[in-house]
Amino acid sequence: MKLSPAYRLAATILYGFDEYRSRFKEITADASRRFRDAAWREAQQASADRINLYDEKVEETLVRLQRTFEEEVLTHCDCWREARGHYAELISQRLDYELAETYFNSLFCSIFHHRHIRNDWMFVYSSREAAARHSGLTLTRRRSVEGDWTRALRWALAEAPIEIPFENLERDVRLGADFLSHHLPAAILDAVDAEVELLKSVFYRNKGAYLVGRIRGGGEQVPLVLPILHGERQAASEGLHLDTVIIEPEEISIIFSFTRAYFQVEVQVPGEFVDFLQELMPDKPEGELYSAIGFYKHGKTEFFRGLNRQVARRADRFIIAPGVRGMVMAVFVLPSYRTVFKIIKDRFDPSKEMSRDNVRDKYHLVKRHDRVGRMADTQEFSNFIVRADHFAPECLDHLLDVAPSTVYLKDDKVIIKHCYTERMMTPLNLYLEQCDEAETHAVLKDYGNAIKQMAAANIFPGDMLLKNFGVTRHGRVIFYDYDEICYLTECNFRHIPEPMYPEQELSSEPWYSVGPNDIFPEEFGPFLFADIRLRKLFYELHPELFDADYWKGLQQAIRDGRVIDVYPYRNKQRFAGSDGNGLVY
Repeated sequence: MKLSPAYRLAATILYGFDEYRSRFKEITADASRRFRDAAWREAQQASADRINLYDEKVEETLVRLQRTFEEEVLTHCDCWREARGHYAELISQRLDYELAETYFNSLFCSIFHHRHIRNDWMFVYSSREAAARHSGLTLTRRRSVEGDWTRALRWALAEAPIEIPFENLERDVRLGADFLSHHLPAAILDAVDAEVELLKSVFYRNKGAYLVGRIRGGGEQVPLVLPILHGERQAASEGLHLDTVIIEPEEISIIFSFTRAYFQVEVQVPGEFVDFLQELMPDKPEGELYSAIGFYKHGKTEFFRGLNRQVARRADRFIIAPGVRGMVMAVFVLPSYRTVFKIIKDRFDPSKEMSRDNVRDKYHLVKRHDRVGRMADTQEFSNFIVRADHFAPECLDHLLDVAPSTVYLKDDKVIIKHCYTERMMTPLNLYLEQCDEAETHAVLKDYGNAIKQMAAANIFPGDMLLKNFGVTRHGRVIFYDYDEICYLTECNFRHIPEPMYPEQELSSEPWYSVGPNDIFPEEFGPFLFADIRLRKLFYELHPELFDADYWKGLQQAIRDGRVIDVYPYRNKQRFAGSDGNGLVY
């Protein structure tokens, strides 16, 4: 029987998706070997490769479609309507059907350049929107506590599918059990039905392996994360140790933050896996959890669906983002969805010597780089369409004025040809205006730590002004303005030369030559802080940031191939404390 073009179209897309999933699983499955061998540089490359993989496979599938089908078939909406039906049937029994739908959408958008976004022709809404998720597979392992938390912790660690033995399992078990006995709610600690439940899959990221699950009992539950690291010298032969125990929901939410690299974790049933994680972190959006475990394209799909639902509620309108307006980006927000939208302006302020392509390259760099908990993840959208009455008039007028090549009106619709989205944060400069003394001290300390941790990951933010950093609901300082970002190793950090005579020092112009990549850390204070009080406090908290030798030392460590630890939890939570080489949040 001759197959219809629509069926062959659907089958060809599914074949491309299978190729993508196969390679994705190979990269992910090898994370355990990379952790075993302490192959940290290789782990960083694997993370970037897996992010690049999606676009590479979509492009390969697009070429295959264009080679196989006539253009009138590929651009005929009725053919895609029929193909959508065939595709939904082909994936109906798959455990990763939602990822397959997103892949179909990616091909549709590639053919139609992100136009004709209708559920008739693609999966604006899932084909199984109301279907319950019951694969029948067991994703977790469980152990009754029976009053013995030491035994429960020993089971959790010893039975974990990690190839390397613990350096001192009994010590780690004792530390973990002691922590639980002092920090668990009494209802759980004393419950006769208390149990530990952990996902069977190990979460790998950077130099850590994480066991993730929960503790239940007495009608209550707390999440549970057990971070496992190599020995202090990071050699695989030294054995592992339990670094801490984390049971606070907010701390676990930070570990899964949108500011961190995606986990490498084997996921049998994505939907059920995410459902379990959301029970641990109910305030975390579903799309962010998909992204956190590596499915960032489907995370974008879930974000888009949630945004559509929120806009339809008409709870509020898009407004200009609070704070200082950007020199490169026009920024607006939907307050009720806690989302920031960024559009590249047509013309930049004179001090910004760069092009639109330069800016996009910077955002792509951050997407593929280890964000170390200090840089916001972004989603990129093309031909974003919203009704004009969903915008506050002054916001729409501003966008049409500064970015007419990107934003235009068509009847009652606003068409945005290209934009980025990020989670909303309070700009650091505004946050400091309303801080008390203790909050000011804490946030400035974290601001400096953010700069240091990005530097440890070979990132120099370029423009370190307070307005380019935000403060999350957890009080963490995050960088979100990427137009001047660069690799730390590209910078030339210099001390300001001593003037040869007094007139040089009094001159309004520098008495020394300045190259295009030259940076003088001694100048950071006046540049960052007009308020002398804040400048003095920041210098007391982070004096090394004003010393060119500090920056040069970080550069040398990176050139020597050293991967500096950045832990996603507080130093005081660690059982072993800091070894002096790591940077904590």
